[in-house]
Amino acid sequence: MAPSARDRKPGARATAKAAALRKPKKKVNPLDKDGIAYIDYKDTALLRKFISDRGKIRARRVTGVTSQQQRQIARAVKNAREMALLPYTATTR
Repeated sequence: MAPSARDRKPGARATAKAAALRKPKKKVNPLDKDGIAYIDYKDTALLRKFISDRGKIRARRVTGVTSQQQRQIARAVKNAREMALLPYTATTR
């Protein structure tokens, strides 16, 4: 059962509202930090950083890369999968 309005502390609503309005900390771009300008499909060590344990390409908001870099990563991962450098799916069991 959810707590009613009189059970809550007086300032609880104000702090929850302030927390919702607070901006999250900006993620550091890992490619800019390492000075990587070109994303090569043969660099599987780099590409594995952007792939989940299930084999999916991680989202921009998770990795912290720009939209252009995300497109380059997606293209490189797809090329590496086609060349059998990266698996399409994760190994199970």
